[in-house]
Amino acid sequence: MARSQEPPDLPREFPGLEPDDDLLPDPLQPGPQGEDPGQVDRREPAPRRPGGPAFELPGMPRTASLVTDSVITRPLSERMASAPPDAAIGIIVELRTDSGLEPAHALAQLTTMLTMIAPRAPVWNTRAYLMSALTADEIRRLAEVDSRGAARSGSSRHDQRSAPRRFIHRIWPNFEVRAAVHRTVMTTKAEAAIRAFDATGEGIVWAVLDTGVDAKHPHFAAHDTFDLPGNLAHRSFVPGSSDADALTDVNGHGTHVTGIIAGGRTATAKRPIVAATWYRTAGGGAGVERVSLDRISGMAPRTKILSCKVLRDDRTGDVAALLAALEHIQDLNNGGRELNVHGVNLSLGYPFDPSWFATGLSPVCREVDRLVASGVCVVVAAGNTGYGAARDTAGREMRLGFGMTINDPGNAARGITVGSTSVNPYSSGVSYFSSKGPTGDGRLKPDLVAPGERVVSAGAGYLLEKARAHVADAAYVEDSGTSMSAPHVSGVAAGFLSVHREFIGKPDELKRILMDTASDLGRERAFQGRGLVDAMRAIQSV
Repeated sequence: MARSQEPPDLPREFPGLEPDDDLLPDPLQPGPQGEDPGQVDRREPAPRRPGGPAFELPGMPRTASLVTDSVITRPLSERMASAPPDAAIGIIVELRTDSGLEPAHALAQLTTMLTMIAPRAPVWNTRAYLMSALTADEIRRLAEVDSRGAARSGSSRHDQRSAPRRFIHRIWPNFEVRAAVHRTVMTTKAEAAIRAFDATGEGIVWAVLDTGVDAKHPHFAAHDTFDLPGNLAHRSFVPGSSDADALTDVNGHGTHVTGIIAGGRTATAKRPIVAATWYRTAGGGAGVERVSLDRISGMAPRTKILSCKVLRDDRTGDVAALLAALEHIQDLNNGGRELNVHGVNLSLGYPFDPSWFATGLSPVCREVDRLVASGVCVVVAAGNTGYGAARDTAGREMRLGFGMTINDPGNAARGITVGSTSVNPYSSGVSYFSSKGPTGDGRLKPDLVAPGERVVSAGAGYLLEKARAHVADAAYVEDSGTSMSAPHVSGVAAGFLSVHREFIGKPDELKRILMDTASDLGRERAFQGRGLVDAMRAIQSV
């Protein structure tokens, strides 16, 4: 990711997807805790940088216009309206593709324009996006300066050659993203596929974009999960971190997700496998149980994992880091000409409001679709915002499910969007918290469902520390959410590709096969999509 200066931690006043284990009652605390799934996380905006605009164009309007309204997206406009005048708002500027200039030249011109308006603003970019943090007034000025250049360019042939062009397609908020197994290998039939077809993920590389991973966890030792082929290397895209941080996990979310895809262990007398699980007591409190396992396995245990750290240690992150990581994978694959990375798991996201009208057209959705077009399978968590509170006409609070709650980047048309079930989906169906379709523009989502309730996987960081307060020798922990569902499908896809290698580089066909062979749970399509992912049926269908 090219930078004109090191990107700072941008203000985080944007709504985020709550961490998965906070969307369910905390099993280690009596009674429910945390925010409702639909609740918005709002933080105080950061103070404005010292100094003001370096210049003003004569006659520059100080109020909104049709031009700025068409360029400034609705979610950004809402944040601008509520932000104090001197608050810096994180933005992502999406370039036009028809400006007549090469993207690098357009970025350079746009960077110059931005630094003239706000000389002390941080600026960095990927190939198609420019990122910064500006006040509401500076954002309007940027849109107006860009539009006035376009207006002048049409006044004469001379002006067309000399005047600045319009470079900006849309300006988005730099949304905050958050982190959206021993029995589940049987639920998805991955264990049967391993035994019958050797669907182990051998020779397949899957990228996990998350909080990092604990590379020293014994779950990953047997198959050297993080020993990558060729020139592939683990990376961190979190400002202020180093690439070495991609192989550590202070939080534990990324390790838990990765353990569902790959790795595995068999217990011995000297090295038992101990997990901490929890349950509700008769009195409504929380109990913790020590569970000994004979063995535990990821869906495709021999899959190699490329760790890309895009979330901070508190499970929060910015879309800017996610965009940079997706672009990095494009580079590793030479734009699809060399498929070194075959798949990506995104157990993260942010709630998308259908009233914004751009369902599936946000920068992160566009980049997911571009990555799929280049030959990479992208699996995305649907989100955990399918349940919340409302009031009836009498003012009484009701708890109910919500439709059209698929999170971004789950709205991406070509990604595989995954909702959650319990480990016994035929009896209990779709998880109450799982985000539900259709998309805001009427498309069927989610695409599939997979286990996401009380999933046991490798423990690390804060997640493991919480468990070890009750089970001192635990190495595996339980967690819930669609963040756990997505890696089940990633693992099944990796196992499929290791058997049917002719489908490598054909993610749309792979998605079709997984959807056509899914097991119908008999639930509403907007809840279950095409049904429960089925590794055996997928492999046998070809």
